Amino acid sequence: MKQIQSLRTAFSAIAVAASLTLSGFAAAQSMTLKAADVHPAGYPNVVAVENMGKKLEAATNGRIKLQMFPGSVLGGEKEMIEQTQVGAINILRTSLGPIGPVVPEVNVFNMPFVFRDEAHMRAVIDGPIGQEMLDKITASPAKLVGLGWMDGGSRSLYTKKPVRSPADLKGMKIRMMGNPLFVDTMNAMGGNGISMGYGEVFTAIQTGVVDGAENNPPTLYTAHHYQAGAKYYSQTNHLIIPEIFVMSKVTWDKLSKDDQALVKKFSREAQMEQRALWDKSVADYTAKLKADGVEFIKIDNKPFYDATAPVRAKYGSQFADLIKRIEATK
Repeated sequence: MKQIQSLRTAFSAIAVAASLTLSGFAAAQSMTLKAADVHPAGYPNVVAVENMGKKLEAATNGRIKLQMFPGSVLGGEKEMIEQTQVGAINILRTSLGPIGPVVPEVNVFNMPFVFRDEAHMRAVIDGPIGQEMLDKITASPAKLVGLGWMDGGSRSLYTKKPVRSPADLKGMKIRMMGNPLFVDTMNAMGGNGISMGYGEVFTAIQTGVVDGAENNPPTLYTAHHYQAGAKYYSQTNHLIIPEIFVMSKVTWDKLSKDDQALVKKFSREAQMEQRALWDKSVADYTAKLKADGVEFIKIDNKPFYDATAPVRAKYGSQFADLIKRIEATK
């Protein structure tokens, strides 16, 4: 009798252990992904990643969820990249600048007029070159997995006086992002490139510290730089820089092969959805700027392209073959 009772106790213990193991396994498979972006709620990049999360939740019957932290609430890009590398943030949309030190090839996208237009840029990031760059990021020591690309818009000049040619830029101080390549680009285009923090631009234009800046229409409108006096938008499209979204390698390695495949599938869809949202955003903000008196000036880009040839030679010599492949992309 005692022997039977001992057996029952043993079987009961085994059953409890098995139950705990199974529940532990189920718990390990359930997760809430923490996603982050410097852009505010409602911005095309943020919305596309949020919708990606909804698709993951639906496809996994709620096992994988996503929580978005927009508007830099988890820090600036540098801090958020560091958090993503250790797995504190799971999915991050970031600019290419901080990726350059670990994957130098992405710097080629920062060069002036490396893309003929936005359609050309999209053909490159949607094709073999775009995938190769994602794979290089994934294989690098950065501890990030390249998921997909996002549009960052075409950057053009906005100034207090109209600009139609490089000669018109002579003597004009133009705010540029804090990167020698960008300052050299403006100097080559005929202006005087001034490195300055984004938050200082409105006052700098208003007080005449600079004569203008460069960016895309949504930024010109939301930052109110046109209200500071930059009423002329010259469509140079000198920089067309894609952005990227990544997953923490720590998180990626915890996913099953099936879940990884789902993440890749929905990442590609997010890339395309962000693009449609971005195009609508540009159209909406362009209309608002025109209604508020901003003059959009169509120009001949070739003189600016020719003027920046030395910049591409200086910064692009190590990527000569890659640049040829980009140029050959239809």
